[in-house]
Amino acid sequence: MRPSGRTPSQLREVSLEPGFSKYAEGSCLVKFGGTHVLCTASIDERVPPFLRNTGKGWVTAEYGMLPRSTHTRTDREAAKGKQSGRTQEIQRLIGRSLRAVTNLTGFGERQIKVDCDVLQADGGTRTASITGSWVALHFAFKKLVEQKLIAANPLTGLVAAVSCGLYKGTPVLDLDYAEDSDAQADANFVLTGDGRIIEIQGTAEQEPFTDAEFAALFALAKQGVADLSVLQQKAVGL
Repeated sequence: MRPSGRTPSQLREVSLEPGFSKYAEGSCLVKFGGTHVLCTASIDERVPPFLRNTGKGWVTAEYGMLPRSTHTRTDREAAKGKQSGRTQEIQRLIGRSLRAVTNLTGFGERQIKVDCDVLQADGGTRTASITGSWVALHFAFKKLVEQKLIAANPLTGLVAAVSCGLYKGTPVLDLDYAEDSDAQADANFVLTGDGRIIEIQGTAEQEPFTDAEFAALFALAKQGVADLSVLQQKAVGL
């Protein structure tokens, strides 16, 4: 039995609340059970120097956890004067994931900056961030279309992410903290809405896992992302 009482193939209760932020061009409050992340997308009329005069835009991401998003208070990274390696790795993952489903020539020389702020963490903050960021990015692009600054939304598809792992020998979907901290193996799957792979991060935490076990995790992930994609489409009105 999983600590939450869920079946092995059951997601936590997931909600996507678009338009949560009053000022951002695109926003979404995403909840994967006890993990809550505010994702905002902001339009910047300037691109990074390496893209000037190329006709291409850019999508980038920043990620952070509020001090009391976890069981005990964590100092803000700004107070420490530098970001942790974990933070840098996660925000780069979010940016790569969003760019994989974006036509970078479809919105001119603009940059969309996506901010993911973890309000509460109970496992899977990076997967929740990616899933909610897609919704926020959709609305930022929709704003450009409504303002007649671009002809069409440059998103080429959906992207969502979910974690899977081996918990007490059983492949399970969407690990919460209790499972993640005691898993034999865990992996984060970033997939398109039609099941194509963008990125997979997998680690054996206790002992190596087999091809068959990985295949079972991947099958769970594909079903989980398919369900998340349905929620994303509802959130943006598709």
